Amino acid sequence: MKGRQGRKERRQALKELLHKDPFLTDWQLAEQLKVSVATIRLDRMALNIPELRERARIIAAGTYSEIRALHGEEVIGDLVELNLGRDGTSVLMVTDQMVFARNQILRGHYLFAQANSLAVALVDSDLALTKTAQVDYRRPVKLGDRVLAKAEITGVEGNRYQVRVQSLVRDRLVFSGEFVVVDVARKGGAKRD
Repeated sequence: MKGRQGRKERRQALKELLHKDPFLTDWQLAEQLKVSVATIRLDRMALNIPELRERARIIAAGTYSEIRALHGEEVIGDLVELNLGRDGTSVLMVTDQMVFARNQILRGHYLFAQANSLAVALVDSDLALTKTAQVDYRRPVKLGDRVLAKAEITGVEGNRYQVRVQSLVRDRLVFSGEFVVVDVARKGGAKRD
């Protein structure tokens, strides 16, 4: 009886973890729930929860259709959530093609590209471009890390959007940026300084 109760609670915890972050790997779930990866796989199957790649594909299919300023393949990372004109979240899995060979540290332009493309994607326009960006690289990101970028529009003046982006690895800030994105398609276009 105790085993069944434990399984029920574990499966509920599994669903809650994946609701918060659908990009958690089986290994990460096993670590958080203090069970084996095999147990996580059995629980996912029992709950009809697909494996990570399929979850990413399903999420992307729904989210990417909302973007107007970019094509889906132009967004760096996988969009988890997008609320046009408000906020959004993307996830970037660091692969061996993205890191320096000698130290396995992520090349900085990937962090910038993830943040920048997310900032542009938030603008509800057929054509939006980055005017300025102030960025801060806080700590190195390594091969195998999962970068969670969260963006929020913090202000709008005419056709200019101020967007704050924070990128985290395991809840630690690794990158932050303040972007000014211009809605070029809006009547009058971008102002020249």
